[in-house]
Amino acid sequence: MENERFYRLGLVGHPLGHSLSPAIHSRALAAAGLSGEYRLYPIPPLPSSSQVLQVLLDRLRRGELHGLNVTIPLKQVVLPLLDWLEPAARRIGATNLLYCRDGRLVGDNADAAGFRLDLLRFTTAISLGCGHALVLGAGGAARAVTAVLLDEGWQVTVAARRAEQARIMAESLLPNEIEIVPLAGDCITALHRVNLVVNTTPAGMAPDLEGSPWPEGVALPAGSAVYDLVYNPADTRLLQTARAAGLPTRGGLGMLVEQAALSFERWTGCPAPRPVMRQAAGLA
Repeated sequence: MENERFYRLGLVGHPLGHSLSPAIHSRALAAAGLSGEYRLYPIPPLPSSSQVLQVLLDRLRRGELHGLNVTIPLKQVVLPLLDWLEPAARRIGATNLLYCRDGRLVGDNADAAGFRLDLLRFTTAISLGCGHALVLGAGGAARAVTAVLLDEGWQVTVAARRAEQARIMAESLLPNEIEIVPLAGDCITALHRVNLVVNTTPAGMAPDLEGSPWPEGVALPAGSAVYDLVYNPADTRLLQTARAAGLPTRGGLGMLVEQAALSFERWTGCPAPRPVMRQAAGLA
């Protein structure tokens, strides 16, 4: 019977020491009455570790593993190694959810749906309508966030240190609707009124607790709200700076739980026990 399966799940990427996913999924499996484990599979920087990644994907294809999440820096790197992309992953050009279907490796993107759900909670709570969003970064998470913001009717500016990466991202989404600027103080302060700042970079993530993606000495946009995808620590330096300026803030724990719940449901076919998963992540 299906409920007698021992689910072997995990997270692949680097670094992984900050991850809360094992605790969240272990509690979810137990609450759903399922046997299984969720392990961390750290992949050292590519290309020297490409064989390690391929071995993991082969295990998934053979059924030795039942599902993998993908985090930085592999959300785009893994795409050519898959057999099929679900529409969300294909449009965004990044994946964080892998599974095997009919002998084929499939990639999907639960980041986008997870961000959409949590962003709606945030904007509803602070009565923030669609406006001008400034996205910091141009990696796999930025692709998901930008796609959601565009779909929800936001004007989007992407600020990134790697201009070419940002340009490629914009061209793959909606090139005529995404403004690109360098992640530098003078370029950011020159922007028209910004209502929402979203950090998609790992700056400030444990153990780099003093890190921040925001240029030193530059004030955050007056009247804006700040959303930081970093979830460990729950209170990043960026969020502290925003609160000190009187701005509403939200960290990445809510998005983390939502994408974990969507992954859990895809892998197991069972409803995700969201209250238990939120509790495991330290949310009320």
